[in-house]
Amino acid sequence: MITSQRSGISFAPENTGTICAIEDDRALTWSELDDLSNRFGSSLERFGIRPGDVVAIRLHTRIEWLIVNLGIAKVGAIAVAVNFKLAPPESTYILKDCKVRAAIVDDADPTPLVEAWSELDLAAIITLDQRVAGAHLFEDLLTEGKPEARQADDFAPIIIYSSGTTGAPKGAPLGEWQSTPDSDVRRDYSLSVNFDGAVAGSGSSMLINLPMHHGAGPGYTRSTLLAGGMVIFQRRFDPEDVLRLIELHQVTHWIAVPTMLQRVLSLPEETRSHYDTSSMKFILGGAAPFAPHLKEQITDLFGEVLHEIYGCTEAGMMSGATPNDLRERPTTSGRAFRHVDLKIVDEVGTELPAGSTGEIVARTPVVIRGYIGRGPLESGKVLPGGFYRTGDVGHLDEDGYLYIYDRITDMVIAGGANIYPAEIEAVLDTHQDVELSAVVGVPHDELGEQPVAAIQLRPGASLTADELLSYCNGRLAKYKWPREFHFVDQIPVSPMGKLLKRELRKDLL
Repeated sequence: MITSQRSGISFAPENTGTICAIEDDRALTWSELDDLSNRFGSSLERFGIRPGDVVAIRLHTRIEWLIVNLGIAKVGAIAVAVNFKLAPPESTYILKDCKVRAAIVDDADPTPLVEAWSELDLAAIITLDQRVAGAHLFEDLLTEGKPEARQADDFAPIIIYSSGTTGAPKGAPLGEWQSTPDSDVRRDYSLSVNFDGAVAGSGSSMLINLPMHHGAGPGYTRSTLLAGGMVIFQRRFDPEDVLRLIELHQVTHWIAVPTMLQRVLSLPEETRSHYDTSSMKFILGGAAPFAPHLKEQITDLFGEVLHEIYGCTEAGMMSGATPNDLRERPTTSGRAFRHVDLKIVDEVGTELPAGSTGEIVARTPVVIRGYIGRGPLESGKVLPGGFYRTGDVGHLDEDGYLYIYDRITDMVIAGGANIYPAEIEAVLDTHQDVELSAVVGVPHDELGEQPVAAIQLRPGASLTADELLSYCNGRLAKYKWPREFHFVDQIPVSPMGKLLKRELRKDLL
């Protein structure tokens, strides 16, 4: 039945009976989303949640995330995204750090969290799927909540916490910027970041299977729905199920990290060929570099659909590469989006000429003002003129194309020579028997540091250190060759596919 009543969600289509989200065999229409988020918002108000209060969302990638986020938005509150893999003490640290007033979780056994959080004097702890003493069941709140119309002009502002790969997690409040851009600038920046409308809009569907405690999952859920598209949620990533969902729902867009695509491409050929993926028009890739050979494999399976993006939580999206860019410059991360200025600087912040290697700094409309509870960003993180220091090493060519080498903190200095582990990994990862590699620097009495490599082999593969050294010969300068190879069952990576080198370095020392 066609529904045309006015929605409390200002960006909903005129036909509110249209489906906005699908997960497994469940579909959610705009009118249902409006009603359920009204009810959830009503329950939050009943618990005393007021504008500006912070509500923690510790949920998997699922339909309920939409209801919860818009319910928070409708009462003027702020959401903080909490990693569902964190242990109770780790998540408790985040709740304390940003002064959370209420929290919602969907853990299979939420009892340890409820017990840990009961000491925080929260207004409410809410659970999905499991009824637990000391917590309210989400389904009950939807039944008890009042359906009176509430307005939402956007999704709730979100606080994203860093992964803690370089220290204690810090909360970045997205929306609290160094300077407030006017609406036209922000709108045009958003359009540019979305490749001028190429990201999912009306009539398209975006597969969302990234975790919702990072910026990309919520960000592209938001941009897809604001543009009139539909989101397809996959609660837990499964490579073959990705292909099934693409065929079943005629998915046109997918935001993914390299490890996801690598796992899809590692499926047997007979499995991949069983599914029709011709509906796919646009794969947005980021969070970690895509090796050139991986880009070629993506093109072989899906066609020329890969768009690569570069950005960070603190400064937003900075550059993007189209399929044409990647065809002509396979290792580029593209050019700066509109309203973004990129520079390469030396150790003291002096700008370097094109072609020079140094730290990437960026001025964007969305550089955050500071971290939760820590005041403004320290002067060492923001250069004069508002340029954010990314901590990444790279260069810009004469045409403004960006090339990223590595993290400054991951760079190995061996006998005075700068060695970028990502460059070595890009070679090792092309070996047919290597599933994943990670290179770190370890202390060396004579050289100061030396590169060593951890190697995760493909299932059933066999390889020796000598064979890998032979493979490096002719592909890497000899001073870059790893001095040791450690064959491991699993290289630690974050949910976003980033190598956890601090953890790996501890294991190798």
